[in-house]
Amino acid sequence: MITVQQLIDRYSLQPHPEGGWYAETYRSDLRIPVVSSEHGSNAERNCSTAIYFLLESGNFSAFHRIRSDECWHFYAGGPLDIYEFTESGQLIITPLGADLKNGSIFQYVVKAGRWFASRPANGTEFSFVGCTVSPGFDFADFELADSAKLTARYPQYSSVIHELTR
Repeated sequence: MITVQQLIDRYSLQPHPEGGWYAETYRSDLRIPVVSSEHGSNAERNCSTAIYFLLESGNFSAFHRIRSDECWHFYAGGPLDIYEFTESGQLIITPLGADLKNGSIFQYVVKAGRWFASRPANGTEFSFVGCTVSPGFDFADFELADSAKLTARYPQYSSVIHELTR
């Protein structure tokens, strides 16, 4: 049986600012131009990046958004619930995992610019997943949600916002 500590040690995982543990596993050498800000300034990003990401029971990845698409891949442990606000303001929850009978899927893409968070599903000891970002992840494109501002935008979901923000 795999343990959280074994995964942290084996993959040299470090604490992630949004919660959980991570290790970058890939950063393409190819760099591409992207529009990096709301003001339209240009920047370069690696074409793609990938990480291992681990969340244990009782921990969560806080609501945040990035300026690239992020593809999530399930590896081990139990299901991970991905919470995401759509452009129309709906909250959708996607179970990532191997529990196909209960609707889990092995791979899921969160579109660029969407607010999203994640946490292990009820009864899950840990979720070990991967995230591939394209154009590649850069902390300059990362925004952690402010609970009050997100609640003002989506008041009907205030309880889950308060549960999944830091």
